[in-house]
Amino acid sequence: MQRCLIVSGGYAPHRPFEAGERLRLLLEEDGFAVRHVETLKAYDREDLRAYDLIVPNWTVGRISVEGIGRLWEAVWAGTGLGGFHGGMADGFRDSDRFRFMVGGSYVREPGGICRYTVEIARPDDPIMAGLADFSYESEQYYLQVDPAIEVLATTRFRGTDYPWIDGVVMPTVWKKPFGAGRVFFSALGHVPEELDHPSVRAILRRGLLWAARAA
Repeated sequence: MQRCLIVSGGYAPHRPFEAGERLRLLLEEDGFAVRHVETLKAYDREDLRAYDLIVPNWTVGRISVEGIGRLWEAVWAGTGLGGFHGGMADGFRDSDRFRFMVGGSYVREPGGICRYTVEIARPDDPIMAGLADFSYESEQYYLQVDPAIEVLATTRFRGTDYPWIDGVVMPTVWKKPFGAGRVFFSALGHVPEELDHPSVRAILRRGLLWAARAA
């Protein structure tokens, strides 16, 4: 049985523990044994290498020097790292090592909650197989991204608030290797209910299974 650690907390409006519980149930359906905790001390205390998948679900926050070192070593050795929205792209702003592992970081959400289109960039990839472009209402994340990521889906910005970003195409779902580990990220899922959107749910589930080498 594969093992997953979900670490939830941070920015309260994201309702992180509730979102983490949705992920727990989703992964348990796929046969995972899931440990879901609400403390950053997990990165210092847990045997991170014993997990097949770690889901950082903590917007902002501060991870200890020892904790980020242990997470880095676990992923480098083969543990999967996967997550979504601010819990991963806006986690641990003072840790360049974490951002390097993730492959990108949050900058802003121009326009706040708005309707936009998620465009499938790699329909040939198993994570995106059978999915079509879809309309989505949420925060549209503007991100700083590593050019080495493998982009699976994008979104296009309108210049309503910032005219100079009109037409900018931004990665919104990606995957990447990190040593022997795999990293997956989806910018979708501002609040827990958004994880019930069929395409968002499918992308997240498949991406996490890929990161854990379960698919």
